[in-house]
Amino acid sequence: MDRMLYIAMTGAKQNMQALAVTSNNIANSNTTGFRADFAAMRSMPLFGDGQPSRVYAMAERPGTDFSRGAMITTGRDLDIAVRDDGFIAVQGMDGNEAYTRAGDLQVTTLGQLVTGAGYPVMGERGPISIPPFEKLEIGMDGTISIINEGDEAFSMQEVDRIKIVKPQLTELYKGEDGLLRLKDGSEAEADADVNVISGTLEGSNVNAAAALVDMIEIARQFEIQTKMMKMAEQNDERTVQILRMA
Repeated sequence: MDRMLYIAMTGAKQNMQALAVTSNNIANSNTTGFRADFAAMRSMPLFGDGQPSRVYAMAERPGTDFSRGAMITTGRDLDIAVRDDGFIAVQGMDGNEAYTRAGDLQVTTLGQLVTGAGYPVMGERGPISIPPFEKLEIGMDGTISIINEGDEAFSMQEVDRIKIVKPQLTELYKGEDGLLRLKDGSEAEADADVNVISGTLEGSNVNAAAALVDMIEIARQFEIQTKMMKMAEQNDERTVQILRMA
């Protein structure tokens, strides 16, 4: 009886975790540059005294889906999309370098170039700062050029260059903040061969319909696990009644 109860309990618990991953994917189906997480279940033997005779369920996030999202033309000067498998380097909340595909850039009132989520964009010499400008353009290589505010010559001046990297996808992991980092904690080198498309954004790579089907399947599995726990409880009550009769 205890095997049935604990196996059902662990299965229900891991179904809830898998449901959280799938729900997060669906919630970010319209988030710029979002990369979906995989949710998988596997059997996990329980080791202890004696032989590992009990096997429980375990949910895990084995990795991130790095397939590309749809390209959306916006015509906005500060919107960029990275070609191929490159990433935009940003500064995370911990002060360390991280990577994203979200190219919805903005310039703060202090002149700092940030993503839509507020992460400072990295350039050749650290976070990029832009002086007041009349016009801004971002070239294919990530070079930022501006016409200074009040400049009567209307000549474009290069300010900085966005750091674009292209590390091996197997070397990346996604943190809880949604940013990607190298597993060894190092910083990727800028790759001059990776280009960006100005006036375009890359959408999320989440397939909302498929994720919704996965959510329904996980919910049904959770329902089965709870029914098994209820059955284990009923079996326990009947066993107690039989013992009392004896």
